[in-house]
Amino acid sequence: MSEARLDNTRQDLRAAQAQRIVVGISGASGALIGARLLAALRRLGTHETHLIVSASGAVTAAQELGMTRGDLESLADVVYNVRDIGAAVASGSFITAGMVIAPCSMKTLAGVANGFADNLLTRAADVMLKERRRLVLVARETPLNLAHLRNMTHATEMGAIVMPPVPAFYAHPKTIEDVVDHTVGRILDLFGIEHGEIAQRWSGLADEFAQRQAGGEQ
Repeated sequence: MSEARLDNTRQDLRAAQAQRIVVGISGASGALIGARLLAALRRLGTHETHLIVSASGAVTAAQELGMTRGDLESLADVVYNVRDIGAAVASGSFITAGMVIAPCSMKTLAGVANGFADNLLTRAADVMLKERRRLVLVARETPLNLAHLRNMTHATEMGAIVMPPVPAFYAHPKTIEDVVDHTVGRILDLFGIEHGEIAQRWSGLADEFAQRQAGGEQ
């Protein structure tokens, strides 16, 4: 094989590897976000999903959704045990487009922010930071104490994106799924994944409303 063809083959392989995305589900409320994100990625077919579910994440999914661990895992292409610290995603040599933890508990946030990689979920996140890959933390807690805020700052300073699942009421959501799907769409946007209208995009005020508002201002 010529050197040029070999280079092209290597580039094609690397491009294919970059179409992997790691999805973590930890024990915060909001398991539906992770489940619908996995379902959306499967439907879109753009990325191979690599899933890590913490023990608390599985408990929360059962309580909130009536889903077993097996139900969650069936939505992913590849599944890892959270205790398998030697898994592929524990190494920076395993090429991915990045990682999302949705939802991200404050315990998991603290582990990521402070480099405490004591399981595969936090180790995989640590890999994203050290390799300068995209890491999105869908942090789910309210209200926030000072430790939470400082951990968010630490994670952001290291390159992570902290994205609380804040509803966008301009989209006029009618169901819980509408609210969750808006968050899922915004997550996909952060990875440059085209998703159609999973999340309604802001296109400015409606003409009639804008004109009425403008007419009332002096």
